[in-house]
Amino acid sequence: MIRGSIVALVTPFCGQSCKVDWEALKNLVDWHISEGTNAIVAVGTTGESSTLNVAEHQKIIQFVVSASDGRIPIVAGTGANSTNEALELTAAAKDAGADACLLVTPYYNKPTQEGLYQHFKIIAESIDIKQILYNVPSRTACNIDVDTVLRLANLSRVVGIKEASGDLERAASIIANRPRDFAVYSGDDPTARKLMSLGGDGNISVTANIVPNSMALMCDFALAGDEERAHEIDSSMRELHDALFIESNPIPVKWVLSKMGMIENTLRLPLTSLSDGFHERVKLAMLRAKIKQKI
Repeated sequence: MIRGSIVALVTPFCGQSCKVDWEALKNLVDWHISEGTNAIVAVGTTGESSTLNVAEHQKIIQFVVSASDGRIPIVAGTGANSTNEALELTAAAKDAGADACLLVTPYYNKPTQEGLYQHFKIIAESIDIKQILYNVPSRTACNIDVDTVLRLANLSRVVGIKEASGDLERAASIIANRPRDFAVYSGDDPTARKLMSLGGDGNISVTANIVPNSMALMCDFALAGDEERAHEIDSSMRELHDALFIESNPIPVKWVLSKMGMIENTLRLPLTSLSDGFHERVKLAMLRAKIKQKI
């Protein structure tokens, strides 16, 4: 079971063509490994998966697996609102050597709970790779009911869920009733520490893109039951958690990484750069989190 701080990694782009910046991506993988991140999610929501074509999606997964060189587990984002596309991406992630897949609920078409179950079931039965469900109703307009999560948790290849609703009561219900080897991860930085205190297994984090060592330490303390030190570190990131969602993710996190000199501040349309009116607020959050601005 993967536990701890799992970064939802950005996908760096460069130039007017918005091509993938492979050098910057390799540097990010190396940096996260050196900073203590426990695992990497490639091409999830934060990785702008919705603006990548299938060939790019597959190539990035292959590249991140290769760049990690077995030093850290790689979770590939392979969800889609088409079951056939999710099958194709998940099969490609297995072939690339990913350790697990992250499968978002099908967005836009609003399936029933039975439709959700059948969608995830066919992927689990078809492809021999560990699979993590991803519930983020604020983006997908689709919520997996707790009963459906627990039903899916009995499938041998469904090994966990990223719970990004921020609903701790819901998370507690899943934790209390899950099979022993089913992981529950936070997907909501502001409530991640509390979810781990309830028995959760880690945090699939946007904030970890910016302060990977702090997030890794916070998760380590939280999972060890050291609430005091976990709270202290979490409090130091509080303004950063808020600032990174001041506009749609990954707009703010890419802006901060560009100020740190890590990547270009380049997003693919329809996403655009952080609005001017938010620059000072995000800079203040960087300052209070002791993040050095290079640009």
